[in-house]
Amino acid sequence: MSANRSDAAPGARGEAWRAAIAMLMDDLARRDAAARTRKAYGVDLEQFAHWALAAGHTPDEIAPKTVRRYIAELTRRGAAPSTSARKLAALRALFASLREHGAIAENPADLVSTPRRPSPLPRVLSAREAAGLLDGIPAGGPLELRDRAMFELAYACGLRAEELVSLRVDDVDWDGEQLRVEGKGRKTRFVPVGEPAMVALRRYLERARSALATPDPADSRDDARRGRAGGDDAMFLSKTGRQLGTSDVRRRLRTWTSRVQGDSSRGAGAISPHALRHSFATHLLDGGADLRTIQELLGHASVSSTQIYTRVESARLKSAYARSHPRA
Repeated sequence: MSANRSDAAPGARGEAWRAAIAMLMDDLARRDAAARTRKAYGVDLEQFAHWALAAGHTPDEIAPKTVRRYIAELTRRGAAPSTSARKLAALRALFASLREHGAIAENPADLVSTPRRPSPLPRVLSAREAAGLLDGIPAGGPLELRDRAMFELAYACGLRAEELVSLRVDDVDWDGEQLRVEGKGRKTRFVPVGEPAMVALRRYLERARSALATPDPADSRDDARRGRAGGDDAMFLSKTGRQLGTSDVRRRLRTWTSRVQGDSSRGAGAISPHALRHSFATHLLDGGADLRTIQELLGHASVSSTQIYTRVESARLKSAYARSHPRA
């Protein structure tokens, strides 16, 4: 499509793109999409709008070949397949919004294939490694008690880092030995909690949380100057009484991995909160749990997201065969 096919003036074309993006942002906000997702989509769509404006296109003039041309341009610029796939997802969301509001008849991005991305297998700890890591966190001071409870719970329930820091004190059902978790899209699920995690959590709440909730006044003033929120009823608190963030969780796990395991050949830095989640799912599969059950426990919207763990199992079997069979 040539630039002179559009009858809209350049200013009007720019306004059309701004209005389309704003409409999608409103739609995402109403659907409780994560702030991080809205921000990423906004950046990606502004880049596409700039590219489309240079070619003289308004939103209702975009065709599948236009989107393919843009994706091809990203590839020529050296964009990774994962980056192109993310930008294509943003475009699909934009044109889906325009279609829902009657501005276009079809979604041109739906007819464009997603760039193929490498899908490395998730990092998984063995059961012995997971036990060694958790048992290596001493039940000493408040921070140690907090970290032991936090990572016991992460592994016992397969929690995302975001879910871990979002927990509230009353999310624990002590009688039912289960946890209420608010996952992606504010979907609530209930996950059983094993005995070691329940014991660690009880110790933290009885012996450590109150100490963290009443920090030194100087530390509290410092947090206030930095704009950090107080913990209120948050389950896991920092040493200054604020609610932990996901970066805090990752940092503390790296610290304990380094202390407990050292710089092993498997790589201390490779263990993340998500590695504990992957290990949770893989160990359930090893123990005979079916994919549908694991899907519900992980909070996956589709079982296709859970099927990656069958690849982990298959890879481990192949590795064991290659090591053990005399004619492998």
